[in-house]
Amino acid sequence: MVLRQGAMEDLGVIAMPEAFGGSYRGQRVLVTGHTGFKGGWLSLWLNRLGAHVSGYALPPPTEPALFDLARIATIVDHTENDIRDLAAFRAALHRARPRFLFHLAAQPIVSRSYAEPLETFSTNVMGTAVILDALRGVDWPCAAVIITSDKAYDNVEWAWGYRENDVLGGKDIYSGSKGAAELAIKSYRHSFFPNGDGAVRLAVARAGNVIGGGDWAQDRIVVDCVRAWQRGEPVRLRSPEATRPWQHVLEPLSGYLALGQALAASPTLHGEAFNFGPRAEQSRTVIQLLGDLAREMGLPEDAAYEIVERKPFHEAGLLKLNCDKALLELRWSPTLGYEQVVGMTGQWYRAVLQDGADAQRLSLAQIAAYEAEARRLRQVWIHGPAS
Repeated sequence: MVLRQGAMEDLGVIAMPEAFGGSYRGQRVLVTGHTGFKGGWLSLWLNRLGAHVSGYALPPPTEPALFDLARIATIVDHTENDIRDLAAFRAALHRARPRFLFHLAAQPIVSRSYAEPLETFSTNVMGTAVILDALRGVDWPCAAVIITSDKAYDNVEWAWGYRENDVLGGKDIYSGSKGAAELAIKSYRHSFFPNGDGAVRLAVARAGNVIGGGDWAQDRIVVDCVRAWQRGEPVRLRSPEATRPWQHVLEPLSGYLALGQALAASPTLHGEAFNFGPRAEQSRTVIQLLGDLAREMGLPEDAAYEIVERKPFHEAGLLKLNCDKALLELRWSPTLGYEQVVGMTGQWYRAVLQDGADAQRLSLAQIAAYEAEARRLRQVWIHGPAS
């Protein structure tokens, strides 16, 4: 699936069978956190699917940002405000009247949670509660997918993957904020949305860290590499031998879209949670990822790095998700292998930063290539119930 830049750009404008059975075409969709990394990619994909996308978020959290480079403000009805402002969000919700809502607005950085613990809890818990409270006033059909994190699980670092009914919690600030957000979702769901027969249907999506073009958040390995290499400096690594199950940003987003589609079609998924993660064999060390990413960006595979002896904050070791429920109930499974994940990521940064490629066109082309690969593998979720 690794394509030349020109081939990807051509693919991005070719008409192909509609993904997700055309379920999003012509529909109103509200995305919170659309100025962030995952929210930006989701907004681009929804626009490609023919949805009318509204976005609600703070200004882009980084400089540069995918939101600016890919000109996402040109494809969404863009509202800038704090997710904790109930009156402002309620007004945006009623203005958009979405058939689908995807809640991604959050404070997503573990290191920042140590520096700003109250801000992290306030954004991740109260921000989620605001979404839920605003939904109480919805009187039109709305399928709401609330995205939390794999960090919501009480991680005891066992060797098998966490299932959706395993214990939630969190020993550090970031994990605790996600576990608390899950508690808010559960209490609101049982108190105000007891079944799926009303206007609002809720579901929870949990996924781990992702990589992909356009991420510039602090303390993430790909971002650290790209920034250091741009400056001609060595990459500073905290845990070079740490192993992670690397996944591209489009993988969990395909799960969120499949979940939203299924939730709108069936009340049986109301109140359910789903994990979305990569295949177990995609785990690689940080050092291996660094070398492979450097090669994709046209740099020596032994690109310079230095090891930072002292970790500035606690990082979880082993954390795996069991995604059997998504496979059984949504017919969802990941599409990309490790080499494809790194290839798409490195190609995006190289094309945009070194070759001056149009970030919006390139991103849409990678989405189209991802859809094509899912079809080649006969992924059931790509077609939707219309197939």
